[in-house]
Amino acid sequence: MKPDYKNWMPIQMIMGFSLGAVIFFILSLIFKENILAVSQGWNTVLFLICFILTIVMALISVYMYMLYRAFDYNGGRKLSKEIIEKTAKFSKVVEEGKVLDIGCGSGALTIAVAKENPKSYVIGLDRWGKEYASFNKELCEINAKIEGVSDRTEFIEGNAVKLPFEDESFDAIVSNYCIHNIPLRNRQEILLEALRTLKKGGTFALHDIYSNGKYGDMNAFIDKLKSKGYEKVELIDTTDKFMKKREAKLYFLNGSGILYGRK
Repeated sequence: MKPDYKNWMPIQMIMGFSLGAVIFFILSLIFKENILAVSQGWNTVLFLICFILTIVMALISVYMYMLYRAFDYNGGRKLSKEIIEKTAKFSKVVEEGKVLDIGCGSGALTIAVAKENPKSYVIGLDRWGKEYASFNKELCEINAKIEGVSDRTEFIEGNAVKLPFEDESFDAIVSNYCIHNIPLRNRQEILLEALRTLKKGGTFALHDIYSNGKYGDMNAFIDKLKSKGYEKVELIDTTDKFMKKREAKLYFLNGSGILYGRK
C-alpha cells in the first residue's frame, strides 16, 4: 500500500474553474442567440462578458491542471516529492531530537524528516483549513503508518500564528511552503513565533517563497536574528537547487528559499 500525499493543487479548485468555464460558455450562447429575449444592445454586452470569462476560466483551469501534473506524487515530474525530500535533508538534529513541522498538510515533510532522522520524534502541526479539504489529521496518521514512522510522529491541530508550545520546546523546526499562505501583513512575526519554540543550539529550515511582497526585507530580518545572538542564519536560494529555474517562473515559485540556521 502506498501513502497518499494528495496534491498541492487541490483538484476541487480545478473542477470549480472548469465548471465556471462551462457555465459562462452556456450563458454566452444564451445571450448570443437572444434566448432570454433581452434587448439587442444588452445581449451583445452580456455575450462578450460571458465569452471573455469563459476564456479566462478555461485558461486558469488548464494552468491549474499543469500545476497538478507537475506536483503529482505519482506523476512524471514529482516536483513536490523532490522539494519535500530536499527540504528534509536540512533537518539534521541531535540524537533523539524533537522536531516541529509547521503546516504539515498531508504529513509528507513530517514523515520525510522522521526518515532522515531515525532517532527523532517529529510533530506535524496544521489547521487543515477548508481550502485544502483533502488534507487532514487522519490522512497524516495513515501515511505515517504506511511509511513505518507512526511510532515517531504525531499530528496535532494548531495555528502557526500562535503555536501551542512553550519556549524552547524543539531541537529543530521545519516548514515547507506554508507561511506565505497565511493572510497576515507581517509574516516575519510568524517566523519569530516559530523560532520562539526552538531550543538554544537548535536548527531551523523554513522553506518558503521569500519575496519582498510576501515577507518584506529578509536581509534586515536576518541581521535582526544575528543581533539576537543566533549562531548562524542564511537564506539559501532553492529556485535552481530544488527545481529548474524555468519551473520556478512557470509555477510562481520565484523567490523560493530556505531560511536556515542555528539558534
